[in-house]
Amino acid sequence: MRDLFDLIYFCAMVAIGYFVGTQVEKKHYQEIIAREADTMKLPAVTGQDYLEDNAQITEARMVYGSVVISTDYFRLIVAGLRNLLGGEVSAYETLLDRGRREAVLRMKENAIGADIILNMRIESCQISQMGTVEVFAYGTAVYYKK
Repeated sequence: MRDLFDLIYFCAMVAIGYFVGTQVEKKHYQEIIAREADTMKLPAVTGQDYLEDNAQITEARMVYGSVVISTDYFRLIVAGLRNLLGGEVSAYETLLDRGRREAVLRMKENAIGADIILNMRIESCQISQMGTVEVFAYGTAVYYKK
């Protein structure tokens, strides 16, 4: 009887994790899309020849954005099974996609008024075995004389 209760409890927690996690992820993606539209005019590039030729630079400073993000319990179980069987782990792909986009947005939001962000870089690291990652985006915000 106790084993049946434990199985039902486990299945209920997985189902709740799936439904709540899916809703949280959808909401986060909607917020990201809206914020990306707001920061679309601020380019963040990796390269050397993006400065305007005759522009006078008034300020250049490092800007960064960081986020720690994790996946829900259901996707963690699916990812664990996928690790055993091999193949793409889509649960982690969406986790990293959300993390990268959020970190770049936070970096852009720290560069208010900048004309361009040069030499943007993105770093990521695994925080725990439980599907948690940190993503860090940084670059040099350049401000032209108006």
